[in-house]
Amino acid sequence: MLSQEKIDRINVLANKSKNEGLSKGEQEEQQQLRQEYLKNVRKSFKNQLNSVKVVDPEGNDVTPNKLKEEKERNKKH
Repeated sequence: MLSQEKIDRINVLANKSKNEGLSKGEQEEQQQLRQEYLKNVRKSFKNQLNSVKVVDPEGNDVTPNKLKEEKERNKKH
């Protein structure tokens, strides 16, 4: 998870970008922070998907095979 300090910095840079523009160094920092943020969002989403089990109205497990395979791969790591 991204630290609150980094999230706050992302917001400061976004506001500054809208109001007055960013220096080259700030633009690079903003891109790096965005990439780190997106990496964390993707990781969190994948973890959430790995905990999903799809069940039909009769109670049968109908989780897609691709998701089952991904869960198995993650268990091995």
